Amino acid sequence: MDYILSILGPLAEGSLVTLQLFLITLLLAVPLGLALALVRISRFRVASQAVNAYIWLMRGTPLMLQMLFIYYALPFVPGIGIRLPDFPAAIVAFALNYAAYFAEIFRAGIQSIDRGQYEGAKVLGFSYGQTMRRIVLPQVVKRILPPMSNETITLVKDTSLIYVLALNDLLRAARGIVQRDFTITPFIVAAAFYLIMTLVLTWLFQRLEKRHAVYD
Repeated sequence: MDYILSILGPLAEGSLVTLQLFLITLLLAVPLGLALALVRISRFRVASQAVNAYIWLMRGTPLMLQMLFIYYALPFVPGIGIRLPDFPAAIVAFALNYAAYFAEIFRAGIQSIDRGQYEGAKVLGFSYGQTMRRIVLPQVVKRILPPMSNETITLVKDTSLIYVLALNDLLRAARGIVQRDFTITPFIVAAAFYLIMTLVLTWLFQRLEKRHAVYD
């Protein structure tokens, strides 16, 4: 027990990096995903196809490859030549990647709404924006909670990929202690940290689902 208490400090510091990446990614990826979904289902064919190609690219290539490309290859791309520090590079990669997944979740939710509701809103004089904001999106939120829960929990676990950029996240902190002390106990404690984070998210989404189920 004394040993576990002695390693909690470094692991807690690593978990802060993990939580920062998780929260910033959510704040950026969710609204971006919604915007991409709206463009994806819009009548602007060129824009819709461009978003479709973007989603295909981001979902069809590994997140780690995208992260390495942004960090190592982006500075050498002609016309761009931007070199990002390690943490911002990870943020950009995670936000762009998860926005593609969230976009598909939002798209499926929006397209699951009966067309009659759009027609009814039009008869009442609602604009497209008012229809989406007041009628469609409130229903979409309830329908997309389960897949959003799965993606959010996956995001917590995927944060461990920033290890390849030498960021001192939870997993890297645990591995450093393992190499120093020759014991797997830090990995077990790190696993407990991840389990606690996913437990909190699971509880939160279950509460949200029960809250919205009241209106069924």
